Amino acid sequence: MKSKPPSAFPGIDDLSVSLVVYHPDSALLERTLASFGVAWDAVREKRPGARARLDLVDNGGLPNLASYVDALEARGIVCETLSGHGNVGYGRGHNLAIERANSRYHLILNPDIDMDREALAQAIDFLDRHEELGLLTPCIVDDEHRQQFLSRRYPALLDLFVRGFLPARYRKIFGHRLARYEMRDVINGHDIVWDPPIVSGCFMLFRTEVLKRLSGFDPRYFLYFEDYDLSLRTHDLARIAYVPFVRAIHHGGGAARKGSAHIRMFMTSAFKFYNRFGWKWL
Repeated sequence: MKSKPPSAFPGIDDLSVSLVVYHPDSALLERTLASFGVAWDAVREKRPGARARLDLVDNGGLPNLASYVDALEARGIVCETLSGHGNVGYGRGHNLAIERANSRYHLILNPDIDMDREALAQAIDFLDRHEELGLLTPCIVDDEHRQQFLSRRYPALLDLFVRGFLPARYRKIFGHRLARYEMRDVINGHDIVWDPPIVSGCFMLFRTEVLKRLSGFDPRYFLYFEDYDLSLRTHDLARIAYVPFVRAIHHGGGAARKGSAHIRMFMTSAFKFYNRFGWKWL
C-alpha cells in the first residue's frame, strides 16, 4: 500500500473552510476559489504534508464549479458540496460545515474574497505562535485597494443608520463618530491590534476548538449581525487579533445597496442583537 504524506497535525486536517453561497456572482466565486487554491499552495510549500478541506454550502443557486473544484482537489484539498437543506441563512449554513470540521483551524469565508497568496500561510503561522489567540481577522481592502475598516467598536443605533443608509454626502457630517466606530484611530495597514470588539464575518480564521466550544454562529440570525454576535462571544474564551500583513480583497456591499428585503433582514437582526447584548442609542 502506498503511504500518504503525514499531516502537520496528525489525525486531523490542518485547515477546514466553509463557504456559504446563495445565488452567488459566479465570477467572484470562481476568483475566490482560485485565490484559495493559490494561497493553499503557499501553505503546502512550508508544510508539505498539510491537509485542507473545503465545504461549499449550497443555500441555493450554486453554479457548476466542476473545473474549479477539480483544480482544488489537484492541490490536495478535499472538496464537498453540502446541499438539499434550502436557504437556511448565512450562520446556519456555516454551522453545517463547522459541525463536521475536524481540523486545527477553521476559516469562515465569503464567496467574494480574493486572498493574497501568502495570506493563509502567514495567518496560520501567527496562530501557531500565539496559543491564546482564538480568532484572526485580516486587513481587507476594496477593489481599488483602499482599506476597509471592518473591525468595530460596539455600535450605537445611530452609527449603524449613518453608515448603512445615509448618502455619502451626509455621512461626512458624522465623520468623527464613524471613524471611532470603525476604529480608524488604531486600525491601519501595519500595526497588529489585539482584541478588537467586533470583526467581520467575511474572513474569520478560528482555532477550531474555540469555534466548536462556541457552537458556531447563533442560528437565530438569518443574515446580518451573526458575525457581531460571534465576535463578542469569542472574547469569553480567547483573544482576537487584527493582523494587517494577512491581506485580502473584499468585493461586497452594504445592506442598503441590496434592496428592501436586505434592509428588513438587517433591521430584524439588529433587533435580536441589541436585545441580547444591550441597546445603545447614541
